[in-house]
Amino acid sequence: MLNHLYMMIMAGYLALSSLAYVVPLLGTGVRWRAHYNHKEGDVQPHTGPVITSFFGVLRRVHGIEGRPGLYRGLMPMLITLIIILSEALMIFLNGNNIRHGTYSVPDVGAICLLVYSIFAVLAYLPLVIITNRAITTPHKLPYFDVIYSLRILLTPAERRRPWILYLTPGFVAAQVAHTAYVILLLLSIWQLHLPELVNPDIPRNEEIPLDKFVIALVLLILGKVVLPPLKVITTRLSIQRNDTALEFDTVSQEEHTPLLPHYQHYGADEDVISLRTTEREPYVGLVDCGKRIIDEEGWRTFYRAWWLSTF
Repeated sequence: MLNHLYMMIMAGYLALSSLAYVVPLLGTGVRWRAHYNHKEGDVQPHTGPVITSFFGVLRRVHGIEGRPGLYRGLMPMLITLIIILSEALMIFLNGNNIRHGTYSVPDVGAICLLVYSIFAVLAYLPLVIITNRAITTPHKLPYFDVIYSLRILLTPAERRRPWILYLTPGFVAAQVAHTAYVILLLLSIWQLHLPELVNPDIPRNEEIPLDKFVIALVLLILGKVVLPPLKVITTRLSIQRNDTALEFDTVSQEEHTPLLPHYQHYGADEDVISLRTTEREPYVGLVDCGKRIIDEEGWRTFYRAWWLSTF
């Protein structure tokens, strides 16, 4: 039992230490997906930077904001990781494992896992929104002044009524769709091929049948077709800010920046990326967001940082 506990502690330590190189990659991926590059021939002139690659964003982040810019969103990511590790510790160190000194993954079934994951998505949704906005905002955010950061990242309406974050048009649908695909078509297949993780008493099958291998490969490839567009759409919708004025709801990507005494920008002359301005109509849903991205920026926008889209 102590060996299993030691393994869990080491896994947690490795996960926390991995943030040193994971945060810059994930943060750059979020900025690259959020960056707005309209297609050539657009009637509205483009005024922001023209960026054509993931590494182009990475270079701009380092050049304009320096090393601190690479770690934007660190604190909400750290909070999310600590919560996930705590949940994993409680699940895997259940009463049966403690009594028998064994380690096994609970066999809950694909449907139960899907339902649990959807509830988890809903619980983590505000953290996802805050993380993406913390990464894309040009403002300097302190690591430990939560109140100041929330005043920058959330609109007055969102701070007064936090539940309207769940009403961000299309965002919940995009998150649930992404999670459903990962759980049902990827994780379920993974469990199918490795049943001994669920039940250690099942004899190990050293040979994977060719048909199962082909099915798994097709699903993984299909995931790289389906998941990147969902990730781009999710990012775009998460940075749209909900505001309430004149008795109707509006959404925009413009930031509400209160006049705080120590308010600062990272880049004095330019921002790292361009966001979609309020001169264009906001996205009003998952499908609408996808259509507007294709019309305004082209379908290739869907596959920005595709190799990070599973996370």
